[in-house]
Amino acid sequence: MESISVLVVDDEPGIALLCNRILNRAGYDVVSETNPRIAIEHLQQKRFDLLVVDIRMPEVDGFDVISRAQMIQPDIAVLVMTGFGTVETAIRALRQGVDGLLLKPFQKSDELLQAVRQAMTDNQRKRDTARVSALRPLFNVTETLFAETDRDQLLELIVSAIREHLNCSNVGYYQVQNGTVLVVAQHGKVLPVHESAFAADLVSRVDADGNPFVINATGPGEEDVQSLLSSLGLGAAILIPVARSNLHSVLFAARDASSTERPFRGADLEMFFVLARQAVVAMENASLYEDLRDYVRRVEDSQQALLRAEKMAAAGRLTASIAHEVNNPLQSVQNCLHLAGREDLPPEKRREYFALAQTELERLMKTMQRMLDFYRPGAAKVEQVDILELLQHVLSLTSQQLGLRQIEVQAELPEELPNIYAVSSQIQQIFFNLILNALDAMPAGGKLMIRAREFENGIEITFQDTGPGIPKNRRSNIFEPFFSTKEGGTGLGLTVSYNIVTAHGGTLDLVNEDEPGACFRLFLPIGDKQ
Repeated sequence: MESISVLVVDDEPGIALLCNRILNRAGYDVVSETNPRIAIEHLQQKRFDLLVVDIRMPEVDGFDVISRAQMIQPDIAVLVMTGFGTVETAIRALRQGVDGLLLKPFQKSDELLQAVRQAMTDNQRKRDTARVSALRPLFNVTETLFAETDRDQLLELIVSAIREHLNCSNVGYYQVQNGTVLVVAQHGKVLPVHESAFAADLVSRVDADGNPFVINATGPGEEDVQSLLSSLGLGAAILIPVARSNLHSVLFAARDASSTERPFRGADLEMFFVLARQAVVAMENASLYEDLRDYVRRVEDSQQALLRAEKMAAAGRLTASIAHEVNNPLQSVQNCLHLAGREDLPPEKRREYFALAQTELERLMKTMQRMLDFYRPGAAKVEQVDILELLQHVLSLTSQQLGLRQIEVQAELPEELPNIYAVSSQIQQIFFNLILNALDAMPAGGKLMIRAREFENGIEITFQDTGPGIPKNRRSNIFEPFFSTKEGGTGLGLTVSYNIVTAHGGTLDLVNEDEPGACFRLFLPIGDKQ
């Protein structure tokens, strides 16, 4: 354990020698002096834990020695020795912060040792009380610092907090980056790191050492550092290094060299140490918030770019969808007109083909109207629809194409089914898409089996072809836009059909069956679905 250092000051050589002998024998590190002026020089050169001083001395009054000692070493414990123990002396000693009073002459060595121990205990108690009182405000300061995320505002708060709680006029916040010392905030007089290489080296040395550095212009300490402080008109200063991650900071607090601003005490050092760490953590927190804000801004910019790209893609999808929707009725009209133009057909057959062409043109006009209604929601008319009649109509329109592909249609349909509430042209579009998909899946011919029945308050229709079917690894994607398993396909037919069925409150699924080919199950509810 480190020994306690004691400075004994008494103009009587016998008393000074006696105190030296008693305290040395008890294990204290003692320096005794009969000249008060030389004793003050000792205080400037070496740190002492306890000052034992006589009150009445011819050259310098003991209370003056105490004042100088407290200016140089604010935390030093003081034990007063006097042969004139008056009430006035005791009152003045208390006012000056003396920790103990010993009357001379003391008869036993135990009296001195007990007085020394009591003075050290009382001094430690005062320091602990001051420390607790000083640390309490840090809770409010910490909350204030962590609530601020703007870097410039936070630096102002840090400087103000240090000035207020350390009762000093001069504060500096330094950052050490790659050997360069930067002042990021300051108030009053600070170490001029831009003008003085010595000042910059001092801050760098404190950062590298990692320990707080206390300077008093009157000592003890390094003479060149004391000279730097004196040249700036400063009496005492503290530098606190704090390193977190890649951020190296040194905080500086200083008091002016005047009678109104005393040197820093141990409680000030502890408060500054805690405050500095909280300040640097708050700065790191603000830096993280700034990085987060930058990231959010970049994400927002990316989202805007994606939104613009999506708008362009939506325009492309709309164009492809229009082409897909229009192409089917146009092909039917083309086939009807081609057949009607044959000279070997009887007039009634020509009229039938012309009528079919007229019907398809009307469907095409309805389709275009539905696309226009996309911007006028609710314009599509929901009405009662005879599903069997609509399905027979689509089969009639596609019969020629199916026949040319040598595809046999096997329709297992009941005599009647309940009407459903739906948009007729949209349901017709679903039938076209499912039948033509089956046609494309069987280029060499095959069978298309269509079954319909009433099922659970709705109508179920299945379309089963004998084509190669859909690979298992692609079945989960078939209803996605632009996904197609056939060459030259737009990948919109099933997507459009799925969206129409969903809008009608129904379902469209790919049924996994053991039979070859693909089987799509369409379910439409009977109820009125607006």
